[in-house]
Amino acid sequence: MSTYFRVNKHIRSPELRVIDATGKNIGVISLQNALKLAEDSGLDLIEISPSAIPPIAKIADYGKFQYEQNKKQKEIKAKAKDIEIKTVQIKVGTGEHDLELKAKKTSEWLVEGNRVKIDLFLPGRTKYMEIKFLKERMERILKLLTVPYIIADSAKKSLKGLTIVIEKGK
Repeated sequence: MSTYFRVNKHIRSPELRVIDATGKNIGVISLQNALKLAEDSGLDLIEISPSAIPPIAKIADYGKFQYEQNKKQKEIKAKAKDIEIKTVQIKVGTGEHDLELKAKKTSEWLVEGNRVKIDLFLPGRTKYMEIKFLKERMERILKLLTVPYIIADSAKKSLKGLTIVIEKGK
């Protein structure tokens, strides 16, 4: 992901807050003076924060600056981990053995670092059952989990029933 930075003559702002090549803040100076400072040091004037008032520019070698920016982006991308949301669906009348199997699979997903959305599917008239009873039914699968978890999103009514989202605990 490359971001476009305005360099040298492409900078539009009449005044800039300038940072020199060593990282020292020079202060707010005119564009002409900043360009002269950059030219005298044999480097480029790069506008690094155009939305600031006044915009912030840095005196640096543009090629080296781009290389460092790309390197930072790659590091951020490498550290970012895709967290998938896996879904488990149970019903009010789901048997104990089925719950154990689903809890085992849920535990595996939590160990992998995924979030798990547990849906208590409520067909027909079961939608109108007491919420306390439905939450107790949801707790049945949570009690069977073998790994520590935290509730990321508490039990909420959804279109098809009751939904809770959990993730790996500490």
